[in-house]
Amino acid sequence: MIDVINLKKSFGDAEVLKGIDVKINKGDIVVVIGPSGSGKSTFLRCLNCMEDPTGGSIIFNGVDIADMSVDINIHRRHMGMVFQHFNLFNNKTVAENIMLAPVHVRTEELKKSKKIGLFAGKVKDEIKAQAREEAMALLKRIGLEDKADVYPSTLSGGQKQRVAIVRALAMNPDVILFDEPTSALDPEMVGEVLDLMKQLAAEGMTMVIVTHEMGFAKEVANRVLFMDNGVILEEAPPAEFFANPKHDRTKEFLSKVL
Repeated sequence: MIDVINLKKSFGDAEVLKGIDVKINKGDIVVVIGPSGSGKSTFLRCLNCMEDPTGGSIIFNGVDIADMSVDINIHRRHMGMVFQHFNLFNNKTVAENIMLAPVHVRTEELKKSKKIGLFAGKVKDEIKAQAREEAMALLKRIGLEDKADVYPSTLSGGQKQRVAIVRALAMNPDVILFDEPTSALDPEMVGEVLDLMKQLAAEGMTMVIVTHEMGFAKEVANRVLFMDNGVILEEAPPAEFFANPKHDRTKEFLSKVL
């Protein structure tokens, strides 16, 4: 699904990614671990071109989305993103946060097809009604349908992150990228977010997850990547990765976090 070839990213003179090569297949649960400053989050943000790569290719569903001539917004519709600090819109209700992208995309598609014309108001209402119905189904799935019309500021951190995850699901993405989804949460709220991610994994959702949750990596990942200093030093299935790390730097890191 995603083929990353010699991916590089620099900020000024600072080279953060120094040539990343990795393949992510449909259904993969790839967990990316490593010390702070190793380039993990930059790698994730380059995957959907929130950061423009300095060099290399990112082939997503057959298209090099690192090519500046590609309309990245079309491809981002198929690649969900969940952030460390939720990034919900505080001036919109929970349901409106989930509805926002589907309503926008469907409205734009109708405008392009010139089918919105005379019945614009009615069509937009129908689009919103459908998106609302889908948002409510997603909220019911995570047990938060009673929070549909409240604002994010009234939610706990765990609730916000679960809403952020189903907001990503609302676009029916091919893959979801998670950037340290539990690191801003109180320890007692981490479990409810990881449980939802485990459900998605069991359903076959392709996921790339930057995390410090080693237990989650052991239990759910089918591959673990260890990054340090802008490169992938080691890649293996979790049983092999944790029981028998090959690289000295991996051994050193694991000795400190396990």
